[in-house]
Amino acid sequence: QVQLVESGGGLVQAGGSLRLSCVASGLTVRTYAMGWFRQAPGKEREFVGAIIWSGRRTYYADSVKGRTTISGDGPTSTVDLQMNTLQHEDTAAYYCAATPYYRRSLTQREVYDYWGQGTQVTVSS
Repeated sequence: QVQLVESGGGLVQAGGSLRLSCVASGLTVRTYAMGWFRQAPGKEREFVGAIIWSGRRTYYADSVKGRTTISGDGPTSTVDLQMNTLQHEDTAAYYCAATPYYRRSLTQREVYDYWGQGTQVTVSS
């Protein structure tokens, strides 16, 4: 059974940083791409970034590019999302997701098969 468990959310001041983690179990991480999405109240779930384990390729949404880093650790099956210079607009529930590495369109939530339960990030202005 595949499980994705996020952690690291919380309350942070604008301009601060936060590191979210997602631990995957029940899947072979080197054959998956891991994505991060977020959803603010009343809004659609949107792509934040993704990493393909093989080749360590990363992709980021324009809204977070330059202040966000996704990294993965194979032995622990963990993927981290480091976000800096947080803004009020970053307030959302953050979710990690997994899809086979060969899938295209990693920015689209529909291609992901597995999802975590989410972790809340609140940025105070």
